[in-house]
Parts: sequence; structure tokens; C-alpha cells
Amino acid sequence: MEKIKWTTNQLPKSKDRNLEIMSLENVKHARAFHQSFPQYSVTPLAQLNNMASYLGVNGIYVKDESYRFGLNAFKVLGGSFAMGRYIAQQLGKDISEMTYDYLTSKQLRDEFGQATFFTATDGNHGRGVTWAASKLGQKSVVHMPKGTCKPRFDNIAKEGAKVTIENVNYDECVRLAAEDAAATPHGVIVQDTAWEGYEEIPAWIMQGYGTMALEAVEQLKAAGVKRPTHVFVQAGVGSLAGAVQGFIANMYPDNPPTTVIMEAQAANCLYQSAVAADGQARAVGGDLQTIMAGLACGEANTISWDILKNHSSIFVSCPDWVATKGMRMLAAPFKGDSQVVSGESGAVGMGLLATLMQDENYKDLRDAIGLNKDSIILLFSTEGDTDPESYKKIVWGNTESC
Repeated sequence: MEKIKWTTNQLPKSKDRNLEIMSLENVKHARAFHQSFPQYSVTPLAQLNNMASYLGVNGIYVKDESYRFGLNAFKVLGGSFAMGRYIAQQLGKDISEMTYDYLTSKQLRDEFGQATFFTATDGNHGRGVTWAASKLGQKSVVHMPKGTCKPRFDNIAKEGAKVTIENVNYDECVRLAAEDAAATPHGVIVQDTAWEGYEEIPAWIMQGYGTMALEAVEQLKAAGVKRPTHVFVQAGVGSLAGAVQGFIANMYPDNPPTTVIMEAQAANCLYQSAVAADGQARAVGGDLQTIMAGLACGEANTISWDILKNHSSIFVSCPDWVATKGMRMLAAPFKGDSQVVSGESGAVGMGLLATLMQDENYKDLRDAIGLNKDSIILLFSTEGDTDPESYKKIVWGNTESC
């Protein structure tokens, strides 16, 4: 069995200019935008009291994004808000004017026309972009990497997008989407990663993800928790991780929780960058084979990397078995705890937490994180069973995946 790898954050700090992207004010604007959608509702925060008692911690809370907009994943928060910000910018309007009613109106079509939004995806981001484009009367084109599962392809195609599966990995699909957008009249790339010269739209996507983190903090307070002691968040390119980390740093500036950044071992570019400890982002190439398809990204978002290296506590590289363990535990909870249907990329936090509390081989990591009987942990289950057949195989005991 492959071992979990980890490192503490010994990275040199930057001027932290990107932390402002995830300011409380910016996140509140994003949440107000999402609240204008008729499909909006606050997703559940599962309180696993019996699981916490079993593992020897004070509290475990899991934000369940399988309920988000009926799309089974959180990603739509980023793509939709970025579209709203882009259209507002093109029209010289404020984002507060970009309500769902306006964005779906004849007035918007007359003033803005129709754009084609390009993106690359392992599944959830592309589905969110195409759903938003469809609802707002825009067009979308999606490139998916080799090895993509048919259910994820079909979920995107049914929203009316032009979808292709390319014979390259995710990072090459991103480059292809950028090239196609540049060659298309009124073409726009809406990508949840950033690179030099492409940072504005990724920053808007991250702000959109902030809606989820803001909801979670408010739900914790309603449950009597002033602040979590620990936040576990998974990373592909790092957009979600940077968004959550940035929001948490702004929310609790005087006493920030310990943040644990988790990656799939086959695509652990942030972990590799943290190990190098010189502040520069490293890339991981190849096919990036992992069941955690949503985390199969080998090149870091430059904005997120800047936030993470300034504020995150621990970087962890997780083999696939960590995710399968988490999926099974969340699917079969203790009596009295809520079930969470969590997909491969959503359950890695639960699997890691359980392993750290149960396996003495990882006592050093448990101690480095500071997990104990007083710990209150916030996890994000970022997707449900986006590939139902794979989910069943894993949860029912067969770890083979597409």
C-alpha cells in the first residue's frame, strides 16, 4: 500500500497581494450573485458527532456539495460568477446588477449578444460552466482529457455544450481551450487555473467558490462553533484550496485554523512545490492516473499558490486508498449521523482524518497538524456520485474505477 506523504510549510512568504481577492466583501458579493438564482439554496453541513467521538476529536463537520444547484458538485459556483463578472465588465456595469433575471433577459441579449465560453475539465468544472452558459443563453465548448468517464461526458453534453475528449492530459486540454478561445470571435476561456497573463477570470472563479466557504462558516456559528480548529481542503490546480484558504485567513485573521492541503499522489504539484521549499511552483506531468479525477491536475494556479504558501500549514500527498476509505465511511455513517454521498475527489479529507486518528504509523503527521480530543474539523465534500458506477464499485467493495 502506498504511503501518505507530507510536509510542513517552510516556504518563503511573498507580499501576499492575492489575499485581497478572497476578502470578506468580495465573497459576500459572490454569494449575493448566487442568491439571485432560483436554483440557489444553502447546501447541508453534516455534523458527524458519533464519528467524531469514535475518532477521538471534538467535532467533524462536512460541507455536502452534492446538493449544489442540482449538479452534484460545487464547481458551478466559480464558473457562473466568473461569467457574471465578465459580462459586467464588458458592459461597464457593477456585479450587483448581474442578477439571474437580468442575465437571462432579452435586454442582456440586446446589450451583450452571445459569447462562447471555452473550458477544460475533468468533469465538474465543465458541467458548471455549461450549465451556467445554457441558463444564461450563452454558448460553451468543453475539452476533456483522455480517460474521461462517459457519465461525466454525458452530463456536460446534455447541457448543450460542444464536448470533446482529447488524447492528452488535463493541463494540455487547458492549453487547447485557451488556443481555441483566442481564435474564436467573442470567445472567452473560463478556467479555474491561472498563469502569467491569465489571472482575472481565475480570481473571479475563486471568489465564486467563496460562497461555499461563507455558508460553512455561518452554519458552524449556527451550530455553536465560533471557529474550526482545523480545515482540510483538497486541491487539483489549487483554485478551491486557495479560495478556502484565502477566505479563512480573512475570516480569522487573529487566530487562523490549521489548514491541511490534500492532493492526489499522482498529481501532487503543490506538495512537490512545498517540498522544494524555494517558493517556486513545480509541475507534475504524465497521465496523472488517479481515481480522484477532479484533482488530476499537474500545474498549480499561480494565484492560489501565492495564497497557500503564505497561509497553509501542511501539504499532504494522498494515495487513492485514502479517498476510497473516506467514501465508504461517509456512505455508511454511525446511527444518528448524516450520510454524505461523496465522490472520489470529495471524500479524501474524511479518509485522511480517519487514517491520522487511527493509524500510529502517521502519529508524526497527526502531531504536526495538532489533532487531538479538542479538535473541530471542517471538511468539504466537493462532489457527490458524479460517476455513479464508479461510486458503487468503490463503496460496495470493488476499487476498480474508469
